Amino acid sequence: MTIRAQVAGIGHYLPERIVPNAEFEKTLETSDEWIRTRSGIERRHFAAPEETTSVLATHAARAALKDAGLEPSDLDALIVATSTPDLTFPSAATMVQARLGMTGGFAFDVQAVCAGFVYALTTANALIISGQVRRVMVIGAETFSRIMDWTDRSTCVLFGDGAGALILEAGEGTGDSSDRGILSTDLHSDGQFRDLLYVDGGVSTNSIGHLRMEGKEIFRHAVEKLASTATAALDKAGLTAEDVDWVVPHQANIRIITGTAKKLGLPMEQVIVTVQDHGNTSAASIPMALSVGKHAGKITRGDLVVTEAIGGGLAWGAVVLRW
Repeated sequence: MTIRAQVAGIGHYLPERIVPNAEFEKTLETSDEWIRTRSGIERRHFAAPEETTSVLATHAARAALKDAGLEPSDLDALIVATSTPDLTFPSAATMVQARLGMTGGFAFDVQAVCAGFVYALTTANALIISGQVRRVMVIGAETFSRIMDWTDRSTCVLFGDGAGALILEAGEGTGDSSDRGILSTDLHSDGQFRDLLYVDGGVSTNSIGHLRMEGKEIFRHAVEKLASTATAALDKAGLTAEDVDWVVPHQANIRIITGTAKKLGLPMEQVIVTVQDHGNTSAASIPMALSVGKHAGKITRGDLVVTEAIGGGLAWGAVVLRW
């Protein structure tokens, strides 16, 4: 018998405020057409002033618990992937834990920017297959609207806020690629590229920062690295791109998404795309896209799903799982 980390439930939450591209035309030299053409984004959601990252995460967590038919007391651990926590400390995860009324188990944050959810899934998988826990909630949540430079049209039009949550639980498998659950993971980072995507401030530098990005360089790295890590994860599972039912990529830019799908040899009909509605929500983008795909009836039990993401660090990786 092989222990697998299997999906038990999923949910997501988007703030009420919807911001169409046209809203940026009032303050920036930009247009709806310019934004759509370069990113594929049509609208995004911004959190209300009282909606912190942990608030968004809690809404998503409750949706996932409802989907799974579970209570907070059924969870052994809670992991939040975020680069925009409420406070320097304590972790956003412990805040979610308190909001849910989850008094047992443990909670902590993972920070790998846009690759954060992939890193958190890999961590949760390790906890489950090692026998340390039985059931883990993994959340990606961000309020990137709080770190935007609203005078920089190359970045501020790209990002949005939101949260997605997925519950993994231990299940039995035979040890081959037909098992349900996480079949393989593949993680990478290379700090020499830190200046391509970063926030120019923080606690240790005693400053408040804004997101900075070298878009062309990020694009150059993204397609190659995303296709490579997805292929490596599939290889580890003894699978190929032909076995894949759905690719659920980090929703950063439609050109990156289509370029990666092309490199993998997969049609866009097998790619879950939400970037047009959500913008880039960093660590929240994959779990929100998974939730949208599942609740739209696209992703169904037994489907082979590949998730892949790249973010500041640079950090990137992929997870192969059977739904």
